[in-house]
Amino acid sequence: MPDSGLPYSAAKAEDKFYQMRRKGTMQGWWARIFGKDNDLVPFHEVLRLVRNRRISEVGRQVVPLDKIIGSEGRYQDFTRAFFPKEGANKERWKRLDQALNKLEPLPPVELYKIGDAYFVRDGHHRVSVARANGLKEIEAYVYEVETDIPVTTDTDLQTLALEAGRKRFLEKSRIEQIRPEANIVLTAPGRYHRLLEHIDVHRYYMGLEQKREIPYEEAVASWYDNVYTPFVKAVRESGILERFPGRTESDLYIWVIENRDKFQQIAGRPLSSEETVKTFAETHKEKPLQTMVRLLKRAIGRKG
Repeated sequence: MPDSGLPYSAAKAEDKFYQMRRKGTMQGWWARIFGKDNDLVPFHEVLRLVRNRRISEVGRQVVPLDKIIGSEGRYQDFTRAFFPKEGANKERWKRLDQALNKLEPLPPVELYKIGDAYFVRDGHHRVSVARANGLKEIEAYVYEVETDIPVTTDTDLQTLALEAGRKRFLEKSRIEQIRPEANIVLTAPGRYHRLLEHIDVHRYYMGLEQKREIPYEEAVASWYDNVYTPFVKAVRESGILERFPGRTESDLYIWVIENRDKFQQIAGRPLSSEETVKTFAETHKEKPLQTMVRLLKRAIGRKG
């Protein structure tokens, strides 16, 4: 809480600034050790990922400080908890800290609201000083960004990218309507668009084979029934998923299918989904690529 004892000197404010910066540095070390994100979420990256980006003015509100997770332009100057970093302005921070501890009123900050989270438009140092003094809330002018992608205080860019990619995949493919039993889940960002590309390629070859224009929904159903499902069946039967904690059948589909050409080039012939998965499973009993080459050559030699 603000120190009501007077006078509150510039030296005391400077000591607090460096204390907060040291805490931020320590927090960053621990975050790296445990693989956690210690950075503010860049607002422009969030806008790039979300849709329905109509911004409306909500007005003046009291906002919980722990719901502010990002920044429009100074996300590199403060940690996720708004500890000051090298880019923060020490003199401005000190003046604000002195003013707060002398009980002088500070102007409201300006925030964007997306879902349940907030991003600083103006007032980064005020947010940092408020948190350093133990405040729980801050007055703000709020501008709300409407979107169909959920954003929470736990959101990071990877989670958001995954959610946005999945939503667009489901909207485009309509797989949940065409095959309600489908449960396609990826854990790496940027991969859902690859599934759409696979469907487009499958549709193209269907058209060549059948000499007609293939309706998109028909291509989706055929891809799911004749490409994706046999692969998933082979993955389940191989038990290989146990070797990849935290990954899904869909993750392995992407990786193996996109490396199938390498397997087939080594084998010298086309491989079925079952053969591809079996080869992948065998090569991952050990680590090096040379193991894959050795096993494939051995298999080809037996058939010869």
